[in-house]
Amino acid sequence: MSMNALGVSTGLMVGWCVLAQIARKVAQRMIKEDGLIPTLVNEAIAAAELCACCFELIIIADNFGVAAYAVFLFILTVWWGQVWGDASACPYTHMEDLLEGKTTLREVALKSWAALMGGCCVYRFVQVIWWFEFAETHQGRAFEDCSADLQVHPYIGAAIEGIATMLCRLASKSLSEIGPRFGNVIDSFIGTSLVVAAFNFSGGYFNPVLATALKWGCRGHTNIEHIIVYWIGACVGAVLSVPVFKMEVVRRYLIGDQKGKRE
Repeated sequence: MSMNALGVSTGLMVGWCVLAQIARKVAQRMIKEDGLIPTLVNEAIAAAELCACCFELIIIADNFGVAAYAVFLFILTVWWGQVWGDASACPYTHMEDLLEGKTTLREVALKSWAALMGGCCVYRFVQVIWWFEFAETHQGRAFEDCSADLQVHPYIGAAIEGIATMLCRLASKSLSEIGPRFGNVIDSFIGTSLVVAAFNFSGGYFNPVLATALKWGCRGHTNIEHIIVYWIGACVGAVLSVPVFKMEVVRRYLIGDQKGKRE
């Protein structure tokens, strides 16, 4: 494929990120109050930005390979870590907060719903862009039937998504507590590496909203299998990271003797 096509995909992802930033600024100006509403809006914007960019990442992976996909994903995750604030565009981070007593079940449900709506609704905008076929890699993509990325048995796929999600969350928690320089970059590198490792097995989504927006109803798995792999698998892995991270042996291995260092 030509470099022009790669340039178009790059420009589109930059455009989605810029539009998301504009949406955040507009939301800040229009919603002056604190509370749940601005949080829900930010979740929806973050999820829309995530899924719009990842739709284009599919184009890159299909036409330029996993290596190019990984480079772009790494850059994007570093950017998102800088601009999303408290938004996560992912339900299980709120489930972790619920487990730790930081939020309520109602807020978990509302935040998850906001992210799901943002992620799923943005496809219509992506579809319009693809319909114009600005690049050869977009030809026929707007209305073609999608194929599932799951290449293994659903239970194995759920285990892959669950274990990798737990590792991602343990890494994030460790980096948050240690607070190293360039922690966001390190976290993005770990996450991208795990995605690449799982890419040819489950797709390496590690996010139920992202997986649903991109692959719900695609050929290759049933809706129940999709839920088992991308919702139950990932969410169980994330929730398990909470008690696992509190285990003394895990903390010693991941963050060392931070108390002793502070003293």
